[in-house]
Amino acid sequence: MSEDNQTSENTDSSAESQPKHPGIISVIKSVLAAMVGIQSEENRKRDFEQGNLWNYLAVGVVMVFLFVITLVSIVNSILEEAGR
Repeated sequence: MSEDNQTSENTDSSAESQPKHPGIISVIKSVLAAMVGIQSEENRKRDFEQGNLWNYLAVGVVMVFLFVITLVSIVNSILEEAGR
């Protein structure tokens, strides 16, 4: 029984020592914060140390695409209203 407890404790301590990779929600929050310009230094360091470049690039490209589509839609809507 004590061996089971020691094995469980060893697994827990090894999991804590490994850096955790940010999840998709964390990546989205970091990309949004960086786009707006309010990314904290602590989060920026975490992103560079633990994050995967391709995750941030993919989310960034999608966010920029959505931003541009939103702007185009708003401008088209305003121009349609002005033309009436």
